[in-house]
Amino acid sequence: MGLKGRDLTSIRDFSRDEIDEVLTAARRLIPYAEGKKSSDLLEGKVLVLAFFEPSTRTRLSFETAMQRLGGRCVTIADASATSMRKGETLSDTIRMLSHYGEAIVLRHSNEGAARLAAMVSDRPVINAGDGAGQHPTQTLLDLATIQEAFGTLRGIHVTLLGDLRYGRTVHSLARALAMYGTELTLMSPPGLGLPAEVREGIEETGARLKEEDQIHRAVRDADVLYVTRIQKERFADETEYQQVAGSYRIDASSLVGAKPKMIVMHPLPRTGEIAPEVDATPHAAYFRQAFLAVPVRMALLSLILAGRLP
Repeated sequence: MGLKGRDLTSIRDFSRDEIDEVLTAARRLIPYAEGKKSSDLLEGKVLVLAFFEPSTRTRLSFETAMQRLGGRCVTIADASATSMRKGETLSDTIRMLSHYGEAIVLRHSNEGAARLAAMVSDRPVINAGDGAGQHPTQTLLDLATIQEAFGTLRGIHVTLLGDLRYGRTVHSLARALAMYGTELTLMSPPGLGLPAEVREGIEETGARLKEEDQIHRAVRDADVLYVTRIQKERFADETEYQQVAGSYRIDASSLVGAKPKMIVMHPLPRTGEIAPEVDATPHAAYFRQAFLAVPVRMALLSLILAGRLP
């Protein structure tokens, strides 16, 4: 579909056919992600990981993906150790980094940072999270998890539960699910609803969208319960955060009445919104979801950097 050399700053940068291409490629690459097969497709290529916000899964899965394909990474994992602390602009930093590798993966606290980076970079830029904006590669692995569980992305009922205002993962995911005609149910604490511009974009696709305020009903109707933590770091006022902290918690009793094949997803880290006892239930899918980050990001890097798969 011609993804070679492309940026990915928003899930809207890819069409549904292109998303399908990445998901199909990711399924094929699972044995490579598991270490059962090896590849040197990206040998000699360098991926620059510029992470100006903390990350565990996103950064390490990109590193793993690149190394599984025979490439190498150079990494900024601590913004305080860069020249930005001295006053260097993000634009200048990105221009410099674009000379050090074949692509840049950027995580930044400012919404729109990835789009700015793509404008000034000579190399492809992949958004690994920009403030409360977008997280498109997380969306791709979320879609892969749903597709693996149900064999399709069509006709699925997804409940998004949690911080829908600041949770960038649900912003990207909701837009993508709308492309597939998914039925979406929204449930959030007061003041943390889906931003108007995201909601409007979903409604323009004709996707079905409804609100829920009772967890048992949200769970009962869902094929997928997508839970997110309240994004404490996005609140300007600690008092405002404390008013909504601990608003919801999914435990084993919450899942009584759930469909037998319903899955619980979470982009992680969790901070109390899913009880550990849920891990032992057949509904828990979040650790499989975390693993699928590797083949999905392998597929993305293969198609963007090489234009083909191993």
